[in-house]
Amino acid sequence: MKAASRSNGKSKPSSGKVIARIVWVSIKILIIPVLCIAALIVGLAIGFSVLGDRPVSEVFELDTWKHMYDLVFAEGG
Repeated sequence: MKAASRSNGKSKPSSGKVIARIVWVSIKILIIPVLCIAALIVGLAIGFSVLGDRPVSEVFELDTWKHMYDLVFAEGG
């Protein structure tokens, strides 16, 4: 008579669980950069409109940032 095979308690996880785990880890990794970018955009919009008394739409214009760059890095005396 043969002895019954024992399971060591380690079975392979289903493919659905593996995919869910990969998605969850990806979300955990990406949440901080996404929140940082969102905070940057909100901060720019609030600072530009409240402190600068300018329309919020100007924050997203390229000409605004070219002008800022020219102001910061202008050569002068």
